[in-house]
Amino acid sequence: GGQGALGTFSVFPLLMEAGAAPLTPSPENMAALRSAKKVLRLEMKRRVAALSDAEKRRQTEIVSRRLIAHPKYQNCQRIAVFLSMADEIQTEDVIKDVFQRGKECFIPRYRTRSNHMDMIKLSSADAIQQLPLTSWNIRQPAEDGSLEEALTTGGLDLILMPGLGFDKHGNRLGRGKGYYDTYLERCMQHSKGKPYAIALAFKEQICDQVPVTETDEKINEVLYEAP
Repeated sequence: GGQGALGTFSVFPLLMEAGAAPLTPSPENMAALRSAKKVLRLEMKRRVAALSDAEKRRQTEIVSRRLIAHPKYQNCQRIAVFLSMADEIQTEDVIKDVFQRGKECFIPRYRTRSNHMDMIKLSSADAIQQLPLTSWNIRQPAEDGSLEEALTTGGLDLILMPGLGFDKHGNRLGRGKGYYDTYLERCMQHSKGKPYAIALAFKEQICDQVPVTETDEKINEVLYEAP
């Protein structure tokens, strides 16, 4: 079975002990880390690609319920939510719930050919369908100066994080663009500070150890269907 297969990655045991401090960024270490991440990204994509739509829907419902029952979610007022791609936990129901509870919802606007992302205020759950599609087939707000960005106003209480892989130490494997890491750094400059970060995951995306460097921002919690 695919479960536990990550222990066989020869590059992993050399790089990281479970829960170990991030590696010192020597050129050799960085090259080894990059290749370890690349291998793990492919493995994670393969695992999620093997899931049926029905199974992804089933896990999405469980994870959404866990999030909606979470005290950090119930008590937050300003929340950033990713618009999901096909290989991610689907967030439509969460976004509807955010508006039903009268919370303020912010969604990503990624700038291509950079690692810059803004979190733009969404007026309603239905407004998503009117947003333009990007080349990645994700809807996102247009580059329009009149739209409210979370950090220019009250900051964020909670941020929901996508990703390809996660471990139980709060390490996240992104797609390699660095959008979320750089955004969380910018949050630190805001008076409200860094929002509580919750990742939403399929259980197949949980692994023993994600290889990380100092610039990889940790998440507070990963929600998935626990065995």
